[in-house]
Amino acid sequence: MTLATPVPLTSRNASLADLNDLLRAQHVRKVDLPVDSSQIRATGARLELINTPTILTADGVTTSAGIYLPTEVFDSGLSDKLGIPLPYLRRMREHKPDLYDANVNGWLAGDERRFLVRCLSGDGGPGVARAFLSDRYKIIDNLDVLMATLDGVRQAGVDVTIDGCDLTERRMYVRIVCEQISALAPELLRNYRSPFTGEVGADNPVVFSGFVISNSETGCGAFTIVPRLVVQVCRNGLTINADAMRHVHLGARLEDGPVRWSAETHEKNLALVTSQTRDAISTFLDVDYVTAKLNELTETASAEIHHPEKTIQLVAKKLSFTAEQQEEILRHFIRGGDLTAGGVLHAVTSAAQNLANADTAYEMEGQALRAMQLAATGA
Repeated sequence: MTLATPVPLTSRNASLADLNDLLRAQHVRKVDLPVDSSQIRATGARLELINTPTILTADGVTTSAGIYLPTEVFDSGLSDKLGIPLPYLRRMREHKPDLYDANVNGWLAGDERRFLVRCLSGDGGPGVARAFLSDRYKIIDNLDVLMATLDGVRQAGVDVTIDGCDLTERRMYVRIVCEQISALAPELLRNYRSPFTGEVGADNPVVFSGFVISNSETGCGAFTIVPRLVVQVCRNGLTINADAMRHVHLGARLEDGPVRWSAETHEKNLALVTSQTRDAISTFLDVDYVTAKLNELTETASAEIHHPEKTIQLVAKKLSFTAEQQEEILRHFIRGGDLTAGGVLHAVTSAAQNLANADTAYEMEGQALRAMQLAATGA
């Protein structure tokens, strides 16, 4: 469902400056409230907040009560907390809003739990209901994560570039590359040709170090830092999820009223992210780390693929890729010209770059190592 919102909710392949501007625009409109079942109801398949407190914004004091348009993520939270099957909930919103209201309000009636609703205020119209969460959800905002990450990079004293940023209704992704720390991967890239430029890996077998910062404000995963190797010849990224650093959004129960963190709590959250960023830099932006990971890949990557279409079909089935994703991976495999399991790895990572949905792209890139292993063994 596409929402007409007072501020954009998503951005794909944004610059650091654009992401910063978007997060600040969202930040001033945030309405985060612990509520009980008497303060929320469904009205016309929309969320209505009732008798909720006023909030302090950059424009002054305003009411939080009113109508908010739910996102798909908000519906997912309702489904999970109220036990309403998600496909049914979405179908009711689309075709039977009165039935949507009856189901949601019926299951809310008498529910003694408290919840956290995360919204964005409107601009003379309905706002946006972004998430329906447990009142134990520990908020770590994207803007804070971004600022603390950049501070951690600054304190570490390394030269990095931002390789792109994505913001979805579910997560924020910031890709960081350090070109001064690199290694050669001649065996991994000797037969590979970039599907984007036609440049040959054998002529430029350089792999850069890097990592991805990701965070969710809407209950769609932990704050994570994941190492990411970047192939210079095509800018394919290989995320190594097994080495990820994670911090789960779980804390003490929230008190009544608008969520306002104390300066001490805010500083602790920022200090945690900054510290973990420094740890990630010392671990992942390291020649020995990059070399060790490339050595781990090389032997498996060399396995020859004799039946590309059959192999990629099997990989796609095992990893639950869609038919469209399978076709895109096969096209990239053919263009890449590397008829090995390493070629499957390259095809998955390059195909991921073309996906419009940033969440799907990140998930696909994270499956590339497994795709290579499946292709090598034919399992």
